[in-house]
This record gives sequence, C-alpha cells and structure tokens, in this order.
Amino acid sequence: MATAKQNFYKWHRILGLTALVPVIMWTLSGLSHPFMSNWFRPVIAQEVYKPAPAKTKPALSLQQVINKNSIDSFINAGQISFNKDTYYQVLGTDSTYNYYSANTGVLLPGGDKLYATYLARYFTQDSTSKIKAITLQKTFDSRYQPINRLLPVWKVAFDTPNGMDVYIETGQSRMGTFNNNTRKVMLAVFEQLHTWQFLADIAGDQVRVIVLLVIVSIMFLSLLSGLTIYGLFWKKFKAAQQNRKTGNRKDTRFIHRFHRQIGLIVSFVMFTFVISAAFHLAVKLHNIGPEQKRYTQVISSKDLAVSNLALPLDESSVKNINLVKFNDSTWYQVSDFKKNVTYYNTQTGALLPDGDTQYARWLANFYRGGPGAKKVKGTVNITQVRQFDNEYGFINKRLPVQKVAYPTGENWYIETTTSQLATKVAGIDRAEGLTFIFLHKYFGMSWAGKNVRDIVSMLAALGVLVVSLFGFAAFIKNK
Repeated sequence: MATAKQNFYKWHRILGLTALVPVIMWTLSGLSHPFMSNWFRPVIAQEVYKPAPAKTKPALSLQQVINKNSIDSFINAGQISFNKDTYYQVLGTDSTYNYYSANTGVLLPGGDKLYATYLARYFTQDSTSKIKAITLQKTFDSRYQPINRLLPVWKVAFDTPNGMDVYIETGQSRMGTFNNNTRKVMLAVFEQLHTWQFLADIAGDQVRVIVLLVIVSIMFLSLLSGLTIYGLFWKKFKAAQQNRKTGNRKDTRFIHRFHRQIGLIVSFVMFTFVISAAFHLAVKLHNIGPEQKRYTQVISSKDLAVSNLALPLDESSVKNINLVKFNDSTWYQVSDFKKNVTYYNTQTGALLPDGDTQYARWLANFYRGGPGAKKVKGTVNITQVRQFDNEYGFINKRLPVQKVAYPTGENWYIETTTSQLATKVAGIDRAEGLTFIFLHKYFGMSWAGKNVRDIVSMLAALGVLVVSLFGFAAFIKNK
C-alpha cells in the first residue's frame, strides 16, 4: 500500500510538472480574454451598414450596362449606392468586383477600393482621418483570425493615434471586424498562448490539435491522480490537521496544505475546463479534412431578358438586388430592409413562391453532396434565422440564414444572399458546441450579465493557476 501511495505521488508530480507551463499559458490568456472581448474591446460608431432607401430608379438597367460594357458572362451582380451615385456592382469571372454607374454605364476606376473606403468611414463615422493603407486580404492572420469567417476582405488602416483597422466585405456591404492597437496586441498574445498558433505555423493545424489534446489529457490525469491521493491519504491529512489544532506538531507544510485545499475547491472547475477542451479538440481533429466546397455560378448576359427596372418593387424598401442561378433558371434575388428575400425569374419576371426556402433547400442539397447525395426520408423543415442562439452562435457571423433541418438531426445553415454554407451542425457538433459554451465559456452565467459571467470565468482560471503554482512550490520545497 505504501508503495502504491508513493507511485501515486510520483506520477502526480510528473504529470503536474509536465502540464505546468501549458496551464500557466492557458490560464493567463484566459484571464486576458474578458479584457479583450469585453472591457477593453474597442468601440465603433456603427457595426451594421444601413443604406439609405433609393429615392429614384437608375436611368439604365443592369442589362443595358452589361451590354454597353460588352460583358458576356459574370458571377453575380448587385446594386449599391455611395458617394451620391448608384452603381451596378458586377463580380466578374476573375472574382473581382467592378462598378458601373447605373446612370451612365461608365466604369468607376478602383471602384471596389473606393467602396471599401466609403464603408470603413461609414462604420467609424470618420470622414477626415487619412487612410494609411488599404489592402485586399484573402487569408486569415493573427489580427484577422478564422473566427471572423468572411474572406476576401479589404483591410482599411486609418492613420489615427489608436491605429484603427476596419475589415470590409464589399460584396455584402458589411464589416468583418475592427481592431485598435491594444486589441491587436491582445489578439496576438491570445493566439500564441491559448490556441498555440505557432505550432500550426511550424507543423500544421493537425499536429497542433494533437499536441494540445495530449497535454489536455495529461492535465486530466494530473487532476485525477491528485483527487486519488487526497482520497487515499484522507486519514493522514485529517490526523495532521488535528495535530495542528492541538499544537502537537508545528505546521511546516502549509504550501502542501494550501495546494491540497485549493486543489479540492477548484477540482470541479478544472474538470469542466479539461473535459470541454478535450471534447472541443477531439471534434476539431475529427473534422479536419478537405476545404469545404463553395457554390459558384456563371451567369450569361443572355439570361437577363427581363429588366431589373421592370420588377414590381417599392424602391424605398429594396436593400439589394443580386442574381442567383439554380434549378436551370436565373433569378433576381431581392432583399429588403425587413430581411425578406424574394425571387423573380429573369426570363419571365414571374415571382417564385417561397423562393428563399426553395433556394436554401437547393443549396443544402448541393453542400450535402449534390444530385448524388443520400436521400433523406421524412420532412425537411426550413426556417429563417434572424438572430444568434446557442446552436447558431455569434461565431458564425452571417445573418440572416435559412436553417435546413433534416430528420437525421443535421442542421445546415445557409446564407442565401451569398449562396454560402454558414455552418453545419450534426449530433456531435451540437454536443461539442453546447459543452464548450457552457463548461468552458460559462454561458450558463449569462443570466447574470456579461460582466458577472466574465468575472466568474476569470476567478475559475485564477483558481487553476494558483493551485498549479502552489503545486510547483511544493515540489521545490520537497527538493
């Protein structure tokens, strides 16, 4: 029995020392997260673009502008207004946006960059500061991380004391994110200390996830061995406590005592952190694979038999008009300010009943595998989602989306205005998402407000840090 106890002590020390540095990195970065995401988060004047309703119709139709500029085919086209003019925003087959005046048909040189600048000034409500740089960003980096989802974006850097950068997706007239100097530093620190991006840069994301999963497993074994030691040595600890109370023995191992007591108090907290992190990493490792395919289309100028100006629309309510192609037809996709999306056939002008629902179903089948996808028995329910919830959280960025729910339990969230898959939630993904937000990010405390929730999560991380440092101090003392 004595040998077993010694082995438990030995392995507990080895496991604890192995996990010490990662625990310090994770708890310190965890402590910094509320400052980055809440208390020190930069503010911006406008977070959502609300274009003013059009007062008059353009002088030229989309077909006229397309024909005037000899454009035979393109990927998409929409209508936007800025700088006191209306433009047709045409996404060419080379995946670049060109802007043509809807009143003269003339190409606007550098139009996409100008529109990105216009939107950046709208979001910041800064019309005077100089633009230090504007660059098209096609990949994520430490300052524009994958959590922002949207690519490509224009990075508009303002020449201001706070170093404000605004990331703009011109195709949907929206903002990816914004950073000031403080947030840039905190993002870089969090990325390296918490997600260990340096490992991905060195050996790839799969290696990073495997290493993190191994370390989290070591932390779990350290926690388990510590609780086992406390259970095996309970009588010894109780006798020592009695001796201290009666004065029979001088307390010279207070570090060990605090390590045990605090460890017992935070053991449940550490358990929630470890289990949720392990589950999160395991699912992430399982999901690593080829990049998700994207739906693309090519529209011919011959598809536009009916003028967009002839559509029976209230111009004051129209937010945007795009083109989409599915079921062997091309449609004008009209979005209004109430987040309704309707479809008109470009050949006949006929309204497509429940068009957005039909398009969402078509796209969901495409992302599930196209015509060869396995057919599902039962009813497929399609509903529009206009706000984030526990399953479709803020991390997904895109709204509104259509939720295509299959009887198998799979939910596919489709952003029809971009024809893109926002996210897919299946059984294991749903369980992982709920586990992570409640056990790792403490969303169960949301009822008390974000400030209280952040304070509780910080105290939890601080407790894990303190018990780890006391354990290391105990190890040094034993030496």
